[in-house]
Amino acid sequence: MATTSQVVDLRSDTVTKPTESMKKAMITAAIGDDVYGEDPTTNVLQQKIAELLGKEAALFVPSGTMANLIAIMVHCNKRGAEMLCGDKSHIFKRESGGGSHLAGTLTTALKNLPDGTFDIKELENHVRGTDIHEPITMMLAVENTHNACGGRVIPLDWLDKVATICKKHGLLLHMDGSRLFNASEYLREEPARLVRDCDSVSVCFSKSLGAPVGSALAGTRRFIEQARRMRKMLGGGMRQSGVLAAAALVALEETVPSLYADHKRALYLAKAINDLKLSTFTINMESQQTNIVNVHIDPKCTVTSSKVVERLAVVTSLEITSGCKTDNNEDILSLLKASNAHSIQGWRWLSDGCLVAVWWLSGSSQAYMPLKNAINENVELT
Repeated sequence: MATTSQVVDLRSDTVTKPTESMKKAMITAAIGDDVYGEDPTTNVLQQKIAELLGKEAALFVPSGTMANLIAIMVHCNKRGAEMLCGDKSHIFKRESGGGSHLAGTLTTALKNLPDGTFDIKELENHVRGTDIHEPITMMLAVENTHNACGGRVIPLDWLDKVATICKKHGLLLHMDGSRLFNASEYLREEPARLVRDCDSVSVCFSKSLGAPVGSALAGTRRFIEQARRMRKMLGGGMRQSGVLAAAALVALEETVPSLYADHKRALYLAKAINDLKLSTFTINMESQQTNIVNVHIDPKCTVTSSKVVERLAVVTSLEITSGCKTDNNEDILSLLKASNAHSIQGWRWLSDGCLVAVWWLSGSSQAYMPLKNAINENVELT
């Protein structure tokens, strides 16, 4: 007899599916040609996000990568200009070097600290431009929340100090705020406060908020005028984009207010794993702030993150009889992502099925013993 499985997909907060209300809004959206500025739903979204962020204007774009690239192209408008960012930032590690390849920008990385910040003195020491042998530093990019640092929220006092340095040296400050609303929820501050001193900010609707496609870039009206031209150059004009903007509007109205529940579930998962007191797997609970859970594997252990992720995607017959089931009698499959050889990363989920998976993981030794043995019989996990 065929069995059904419920997949608890924790690889990324980008693997969500549109809610029913999003689908309905997409079907009934008023649309026009956005390249001509005539899509009413897109215009409403752009005005709403600009107001939420305390900026003059905003632009709807296909992705966060394009939003960040456009910001670089507008701010670093001289070929060979320099942009500073963290060495663990998404712009530096995960956006294919677009700033260098497409904008002719030199990217210099500052060492990220565990909380996603970097040393203020190091920042100031890296500002260049008076010597004709050196490039001109024109821009600084920060990330909030910080993906590679486990979803850490950047402290407001640090952002204030960074803004002061940027103003002192005439640098333009951009925030990659793909998960900005998670930071806002954690700090209990309005999004506009977090980006108050930023010249531009990008936010993503398909990360954390559950919309299928799209990001927004916000700043001054002059900045957005230039950004619109860059979007067209990059092929990002989407014509009847209101179909997608409609889902983003629903995300702002319905998902943002529920982000606290995501943080709560992530904390529940982190605590459940940590409470197992395993020598091989650990979680830094002090860094557990938002919707990303990083599980660290002891570097001395022969178990790699890839092996663990592969094993978690399999449910054995013994695990089924040990209670790895939902209330609907479905098997639980846990999908996570190996961020490096000794780290596993999991993001937001929309289903309470994760709580069942945690119960199974943190239950009796008999329940998780098969997992221990399957990973590596020679490694002591307890």
